[in-house]
Order: sequence, then C-alpha cells, then structure tokens
Amino acid sequence: MIFRFDLKPMEKELVAARERGVVVRTLIAHQGSQGEKSLRQLELRFLEKGILVARTGDTFTRYHGKMMIVDHETLHVYGFNNTALDLKSRSFGIVTKDKKAVTEAGRLFEADTLRQEYEPQEDGSFVVSPESAREMLATFIKRARKQLLIYDPKVTDLQMIRLINQRVKAGVDVRIIGKIGKRGGSSLRVQKMPGQRLHVRAMVRDGDTAFVGSQSLRALELDGRREVGLIVKEPKTVKRMVEVFEGDWAKTDLAAKEAKEAKKEEKRELKKAEEELAEAATR
Repeated sequence: MIFRFDLKPMEKELVAARERGVVVRTLIAHQGSQGEKSLRQLELRFLEKGILVARTGDTFTRYHGKMMIVDHETLHVYGFNNTALDLKSRSFGIVTKDKKAVTEAGRLFEADTLRQEYEPQEDGSFVVSPESAREMLATFIKRARKQLLIYDPKVTDLQMIRLINQRVKAGVDVRIIGKIGKRGGSSLRVQKMPGQRLHVRAMVRDGDTAFVGSQSLRALELDGRREVGLIVKEPKTVKRMVEVFEGDWAKTDLAAKEAKEAKKEEKRELKKAEEELAEAATR
C-alpha cells in the first residue's frame, strides 16, 4: 500500500522479487501530497517489470496508509513512506506475525484493491481509519493509568484532546512531542521534535502497549481518510519506543528547564537539611 515512494533500492528489491517468481502486488494512492505525476510514473515502471498495480478509488480524499504483507504471514505497518526524506525523519515501523492482524490487513488490501466497502472483523490490534480508528485510539488513551507518551505532528481532534486532558487530571504522566491545537490547554506538556523532522503518529501507554500508524489525532485522519495503524504489546518493541521517546524528550527545551528546576529544588532541600542539622547540633 503506497502513498509516496522514491527509494530506488526498495524499488530494485521489489523488481528482484518479481524476477525470482514472487507475485508482487501494489496498491497505489490515486493522489499524493506531491500530486499524481510521480505516482503514475511509478505505476508505469512497476508494470514494465511485471509488478501488478492497482489504484485506489476516490471514496476518501487520501489513501494515506503505509503497509506491506509478506507471504500472507508477516505484516509491516509504517509511520513513514518509502522516501529518502522520511528515512531521515523520526518515525517507526512495526513488523508482526500476529495472525489476526495479518488476516485483517489482507482483507483491507483486497477491499481497497477491488474498491469495495471494508468492514472490520478483528477488534484487537489493527487500527483502520475511518472504520475503527476513533474508537480504538480513544480506548487506548482512556486506559492509560501511569504514563502516556505521544508523537503527533498536530493533535487537533477535540474528543482526543479532552481524553488526554482527563488523563492529566487523573495524574497520568502525559507528554507530547509534536504540536497540539489551540484548545489543548496549558496543562499539557508539549514540545517540538528536537533537531529533526517528525513523521510518525505513535503512542506508548504505561510502558507496555504501543501504537504506530499513519493517522494523527485529527478529525480528518480519524474520520475521513484511509489510514492504517497497529497496536502492539511486544515488550522489546515497546521498551525501545520508550527509550527513543525519552531520548528525544531529554533534548527538548522543557526537559532542560525541568532539569534545571529540579536541581534548584535539590539544592534547596539540601540547604534546608543542613540548617536543620546545624540547629539540632546547637541545642
């Protein structure tokens, strides 16, 4: 499933797979963020090499999902496109062999290829806009009890902002790298991605569950476009995402400010303890 694509090494490998007898099927968006010309040229190059090409319909304004299914047993879901620019940006991809997710992704691919209506049958981990994303991501946020880490270029959906604020009021450590709409409120800790471009929509909840996908917490991407995401609980994957987030957060201006304030507070506490000891010694 392709929205944007300009990586020659990736294209070369797809052609090589076809040449060794693999059936390679592609579903290419009817339009992309940079117009149709490059996508139509890609279609022609694929067709010349024997790669099967289908084009999405125009039911949705954008078909923005990024995924790949290998041998009906492995699903790749990406927050990034196969472009040189995106590979230099902060993003994530998830690879899973979960049978239900793989099957559901296959059903979506076939439905969009044939331009038929898609009806979700698996409600566990495969997140699809507009059919299931709003409900699944709202539930993801609601279930945060200790921590909610979010990467999002711009959170603007009012329901999602309300749910995030509720988690803050409940004492959850909520941090966002990206941007949030004007109605986000002053209580949210939001910072721009430090040092590089951000091109992912991802969340990590309580250190044990993660979401990666193409849909931001924006009404259009939840309700009006074809978007694809995945929720995972694989410990190593989730742990690595937390590590990356914490590394990025440590470079933000707010983190530097909070660290400075923490040092000041530590000095105040130390001085207070020393004064109490001195007072006790003079008694």
